[in-house]
Amino acid sequence: MKKIHQLFYITFLLISAGTIQAQDFAKVDAVIKGYPAFSDTDKFAARVNADFKRDDEKARAIFTWIATNVKYDLAAYGVNERPVAFSYKTQEEKEAKQKQFKEDLAQKTLKSKKGVCEGYATLFMVVARKAGLESEFIPGTSKSHPSHIGAAPGASDHAWNAVKVGEEWKLLDTTWGAGVVTGAKPQFGFKFNDKYFFTDPDLFFLNHFPDDKKWLLTSKTEKDFSMLPLYYGNYLSGGYELIALDGGLFTNPGSGFITFKLKNLEPGDKVHYAFSRDKVFKEVTLAAEGAVTEFEVPLTKASTGILTIYINQKSVAAYKIR
Repeated sequence: MKKIHQLFYITFLLISAGTIQAQDFAKVDAVIKGYPAFSDTDKFAARVNADFKRDDEKARAIFTWIATNVKYDLAAYGVNERPVAFSYKTQEEKEAKQKQFKEDLAQKTLKSKKGVCEGYATLFMVVARKAGLESEFIPGTSKSHPSHIGAAPGASDHAWNAVKVGEEWKLLDTTWGAGVVTGAKPQFGFKFNDKYFFTDPDLFFLNHFPDDKKWLLTSKTEKDFSMLPLYYGNYLSGGYELIALDGGLFTNPGSGFITFKLKNLEPGDKVHYAFSRDKVFKEVTLAAEGAVTEFEVPLTKASTGILTIYINQKSVAAYKIR
């Protein structure tokens, strides 16, 4: 696997948790606030098992503790690590050594309270399994920068998890649930994203494509993924839904408009746009009809590059204009 921890522009999508009730999560999160800094994964799992009985609550407890305690390790970005190599004589010996590697990485992440996506996802998987849950580590491609618009899934640059609750696999991303990287000189700041837990597969797909397609948990394809716009975290945190657009790539005819239709704007919300070429922040005129609001972005010959849509001065989606 190629440098699983490539730095991505952290664009944490905020997505509803589905069938699990918010008040249940609040109760779990309240208990987690009183947890100590754990010294090993066994103690972490034992504490979770002592406090919670339901599988969804256990998964939530592990997710919340990791996302609120493990800092993204920016210093580890770009470090060329040698592939882990080991010899073995039997399949059993191979599996044992692989398991020990995962345990060591989980322990390192837990004790240092910092890591990259591989450490986050490995720690979740190891603790979840010790707490009696079925959990998997999922490597794949993230869609996290405007340059990814139109690009097919490539070499692994991210990792996340699946956990089984009842008879259903649920998706989660502890790395993107932990915080944000901002600033000209990148700095990590904790910003708990509890919506990246048990994410609906069709929404998780907006920024995640697994190496093993069985973990899509949806019928979407590589082509679907490549043609998506870039959705920023504010898109789903606001509950917005952009409709009636054919993908994230547009060819500029040199004049005319791109028409956007947007659901779930609140009264008083303001929408702006900017092209990367001219970097001018412009407000649009909104026309509401029921739950759908329509607006237009005018095009000129100079309207090329990345078109970013903002709601209340927060980026929500980006498109590539050719």
